[in-house]
Amino acid sequence: MATLAVALLGGGLSACAPILVGGAAVGSVLMVSDRRTSGTVVEDQGIENKANTRIQQTIGDRGHVNVTSYNRVLLLTGEVPSESDRAAVEAAMAGIENLRNVINELVVAPNSSMTQRSNDSLITSKVKASFVDARDIFANAYKVVTERGVVYLMGRVTEREAARAVEIARGVSGVVKVIRVFEIISEDELAQYAVKPVAPAASGAAGSQR
Repeated sequence: MATLAVALLGGGLSACAPILVGGAAVGSVLMVSDRRTSGTVVEDQGIENKANTRIQQTIGDRGHVNVTSYNRVLLLTGEVPSESDRAAVEAAMAGIENLRNVINELVVAPNSSMTQRSNDSLITSKVKASFVDARDIFANAYKVVTERGVVYLMGRVTEREAARAVEIARGVSGVVKVIRVFEIISEDELAQYAVKPVAPAASGAAGSQR
């Protein structure tokens, strides 16, 4: 049974078969790298859309709030002007269809500048690129979000994969700290995402003669 793990580190569920959004070859198998079902991907998009609408209705333009849903867990990041606004935004998420949990990482502070947001986008890109370069993890298994230099890592991963991703992210320039928002799965569960390639049909065994 997977468990949700949220942890701070210093800087410097469906039974359906998962969809193949991206993968990496490992020996004679292909590892599915997006570990959500196709239905869950659609649900996550719906959760984000509904969350954005509710945030606009709740605080309007008074804050800068980003929403990221992964496997029906919603991460709230950004800035709001008061603690009451922070609480109100979280409360507004109640009742969203298919939502399992809310992780509220909003801070009470002035909105980040465009320069800071551009820097955050750059950091996210560098972290993702570092995951690809590492080759010992499946880069598309992770969702990366950056706010004010703080990197949030989401995904359904083993403890081994979580630790490795954190190690890599902490080594990226500009990262202030890393926060884990992982759903931890077992190594046995990970093995279920290994898809064996279909052997090609024997020559002449398929197709019609003209």
